[in-house]
Amino acid sequence: MNPSITWVGHATVLVQMNGVNILTDPQWGERASPLSWGGPRRLSPPGLAFEDLPRIDVVLISHDHYDHLDLNTVKRLAAAHDPLFLVPLGLKAWFAENQMTRVEEMDWWQEREYRGLKFVCVPAQHFSQRTLTDANRRLWASWSVLSVERRFYFSGDTGYFTFFKEIGQRLGPFDVAALAIGAYEPPEIMRFVHLTPEQAVQAFVDLNGRALLGIHWGTFDLAEEPLDEPPQRMLAEMRRRKIDSSRAWIFKIGETRPW
Repeated sequence: MNPSITWVGHATVLVQMNGVNILTDPQWGERASPLSWGGPRRLSPPGLAFEDLPRIDVVLISHDHYDHLDLNTVKRLAAAHDPLFLVPLGLKAWFAENQMTRVEEMDWWQEREYRGLKFVCVPAQHFSQRTLTDANRRLWASWSVLSVERRFYFSGDTGYFTFFKEIGQRLGPFDVAALAIGAYEPPEIMRFVHLTPEQAVQAFVDLNGRALLGIHWGTFDLAEEPLDEPPQRMLAEMRRRKIDSSRAWIFKIGETRPW
């Protein structure tokens, strides 16, 4: 298996490294919502059909929002692949309530070794909530996946904050940093919890990244900016900062690239 990265859509990325298949925030649902008839609808099908997935070994969950944690998807994954779910503090009980038990929860900076890889739960600036009564009862996080040959960073959802530099200093340099670049308008609501494309580029620099993969755009209409604006702004900021264009990765949904 050659090391590769596939953007399935939104924050769902298939990372293949060291013979291990990893999924981030898997979302194969039609809506990012608790309702089958309401809430943001998927604007394009997943870039990889669920049935075409390779064996999934590890699933990383960043937080409990519906566009990042889809109940039907994780139940299908548990039934079909029996992966190890690595989740932030507080989410193991939610999985157990839904009959999924191969789950380990981690606090920020905790590490887990698995088949030659080191998974590190790292800080993020966001929030959690699935119902009217459970706000911020579960932790939110970003993830780093490290091997001897490669280092991968996955942002989940986060605002811009000082921890990017610490993550880069402690765990970088990252060969690929997958950073959310969408859902930033209106800023008075979004700026604390989501990155603008320009902030994603700054976070990429802070992380000491080699390639920036822009994710979390174009799949669900979650904010007020035009759907195709985030990658344009990300590329423009990379040019403005004179960062080589080969280091800016904007994938089509379903695109795979070796790394």
